[in-house]
Amino acid sequence: MRERDIRFVIERPMLTEKGAEMKELKNRYVFRVNRKANKREIKEAVEKMFNVKVKDVRTAVYGGKKSVAMNRSGRYSGLRSSWKKAYVTLAEGQNIEAFDLV
Repeated sequence: MRERDIRFVIERPMLTEKGAEMKELKNRYVFRVNRKANKREIKEAVEKMFNVKVKDVRTAVYGGKKSVAMNRSGRYSGLRSSWKKAYVTLAEGQNIEAFDLV
């Protein structure tokens, strides 16, 4: 298996109210990741990028929503891209300081 560059595995952190609550209570961080990345690659990318120890990774894939272009006849429709979210639980006593700044 070919190793992916960690910059292409993690697309961006997801900063939401639910994510902030999960960070406080469960030491769990939420990231939007590449659709083709697996749990092992996500774990390695987070450990290398933030210099922390990852305990667990859970993923969820969201299908693209149907979108309708607004024109006179209303015949054109499309589909947004599907995307993947990763819930990363860190080991006890670990945290990502970049998230604390927000």
